[in-house]
Amino acid sequence: MVFRKLPGVSASGMGLRLSQKFVFLLFLSGLVTLCFGALFFLPDSVRLKRIFLSKSENPAVTVGSDNELSKKVPVDQEHQRAGVKGGEANVKLKVSRKPSVTHGARTVERSVGSRAQDEWSPARAHEPAARDERVTSAAHNGQRGSAFSYEMFKKCLLKPALGKDQGKPSDSETLQRREKVKEMMKFAWDNYKQYAWGKNELRPLTRNGHIGNMFGGLRGASIVDSLDTLYIMGLMEEYEEAKEWVQNNLDLNSHIPTELWPVAKPTDNITDPGRMAHTATNKTAIRRPPARDANGEASLFEVNIRYVGGLLSAFYLTGAEIFKQKVLELGEKLLPAFNTPTGIPRGVINLGSSGTSWSWGWASAGSSILAEFGTLHLEFVHLSELSGNPVFTEKVMNIRKLLNKIEKPHGLYPNFLSPVSGNWVQHHVSIGGLGDSFYEYLIKSYLMSDKTDEEAKKMYYSAMEAIETNLVQKSPGGLTYVAEWRGGILDHKMGHLACFSGGMIGIGADDGPAGQKQHYLDLAAEITHTCHESYSRSATKLGPEAFRFDGGAEATATRLSDRYYILRPEVIESYMYMWRLTHDPKYREWGWEAVEALEKHCRVDAGFSGIRDVYASTVSHDNMQQSFFLSETLKYLYLLFSDDDLLPLEDWVFNTEAHPLPVIRKRCLQEHGTRQDDGQTSLE
Repeated sequence: MVFRKLPGVSASGMGLRLSQKFVFLLFLSGLVTLCFGALFFLPDSVRLKRIFLSKSENPAVTVGSDNELSKKVPVDQEHQRAGVKGGEANVKLKVSRKPSVTHGARTVERSVGSRAQDEWSPARAHEPAARDERVTSAAHNGQRGSAFSYEMFKKCLLKPALGKDQGKPSDSETLQRREKVKEMMKFAWDNYKQYAWGKNELRPLTRNGHIGNMFGGLRGASIVDSLDTLYIMGLMEEYEEAKEWVQNNLDLNSHIPTELWPVAKPTDNITDPGRMAHTATNKTAIRRPPARDANGEASLFEVNIRYVGGLLSAFYLTGAEIFKQKVLELGEKLLPAFNTPTGIPRGVINLGSSGTSWSWGWASAGSSILAEFGTLHLEFVHLSELSGNPVFTEKVMNIRKLLNKIEKPHGLYPNFLSPVSGNWVQHHVSIGGLGDSFYEYLIKSYLMSDKTDEEAKKMYYSAMEAIETNLVQKSPGGLTYVAEWRGGILDHKMGHLACFSGGMIGIGADDGPAGQKQHYLDLAAEITHTCHESYSRSATKLGPEAFRFDGGAEATATRLSDRYYILRPEVIESYMYMWRLTHDPKYREWGWEAVEALEKHCRVDAGFSGIRDVYASTVSHDNMQQSFFLSETLKYLYLLFSDDDLLPLEDWVFNTEAHPLPVIRKRCLQEHGTRQDDGQTSLE
């Protein structure tokens, strides 16, 4: 016995004195505490730890300072499209679209983030999956709305999706230019097929594929992103190849067997979680605990805009059931990200069976990014339409409810929000990276609802009023730009990602306050002109990642880390919208200038590549053909040189990855549904 070894205890085992009892109990309690406490130092995957802690430990989230796992380490340039669009020429990240870049929410720093500030526990690992099993089982047990009818949907379109003659322009010059864009798409596709088939993106200089860390175990991002572009351009053989790959190879349950994950280090020019900056950055990796399996872990934002958006548009354009089947399966895998105290989703989700989610390591205090959680509405509403399951719409409406409830500084929406407390974390406001597509989805939600979503309309025009009051500026040279706001101090910088705003403001001009239509059209034209100036003032006639209006500079990049171009679409996107709204021929001319610059500086022997310095006469390529180049840049150019009846704006809205989604005409669908029911009854 242990107590026999204690000083002063007789070997005969006679009774203990009070002081001896105290010493013994103290020793015993220390031993128990030591043994039980050791459990917390075991790896998360150890069975003994799960047995003791799985039922007792709360799924608490820690919001605080960075720990070692969330140290901000530079990420490889290709992964920065999401939120950091800047970076040295040798660095990259994506919430902005990165050079080896990641796409940002259009703005979330698309950086390959670490698991960040949230405390992980076995309890949290199982809770999200359990909750959403109930959601899924309820859906499969018939707790859904009426079944979606593709035929009824087509009857509610005002015009054929592809127009009378696939949007073929009548004048020969415009037709010739459109055919050139189509040839560029085929060239980019053929090289992707030859050298990177099934991978996420093509590296055209080294002629191999790139996978990256933004999509978890998902593959074929360029294929899914290209489906609607190929179909719209009439490249049917290529479309059928892509469709066959989706049917046979798009594995929604795949895993990534790796223990090393790069962690993004944000730079001061992070621009877009939704469209994370693809910036070239140094790639560093850290070893994660065994239980934090990398399998299936992906950016909620990127998967939504590229995969969900791409599959939705492919289904609506073609009616092929395989796209509907895949997108509904994928949509349910995203639901656990919303299992937070506020319902605001975290930025990263494990697409595997655990369903865990966490915030980006670079996001302040474990926060979620405005452009990421604000860029889900269009796709999730359509997921409810197709599935009849209201849970998708409920998730995004809860986000809107919270945003309406909390106070907004000067009417502005800061870029960082805590998914735990529901409060703003920093007062940094940007219509570029980290914020951009949130505003885009407000006006597009209103338009996609057939102009019945009055709440979205009110939020959009209130935000626009605050942006005009606080952010819109005029340079000494007469250029209109949208600055960034940091706690009340203006940063006179405008990112390439922010150049989408010309088109956004233009499509919202019709439905603003009385008498404001021309004002909004003028503002849209002025911003689009400024963005064109950022192109025309460079040696390559392509625009930098960000440009400034201070220190004597106007519409030019003053930092080396802002000089790169990663095949981004935002400026061309605004050209397309402004052409459709005004038919001013200058927008087609500006678009053709961009085509010539892309051909001269970005086309290489095996595809298209971004460049590291738009001001250099001799270009250096970043060796990355971004999937959004196929989905957005070339699609917007093709539409710019097509007649307006190709994907008419009366019937279609484009998500932030340029995937067309149809306007939902509830009344029309209900009327056709009633007629169909009546017909079935009479037949019976």
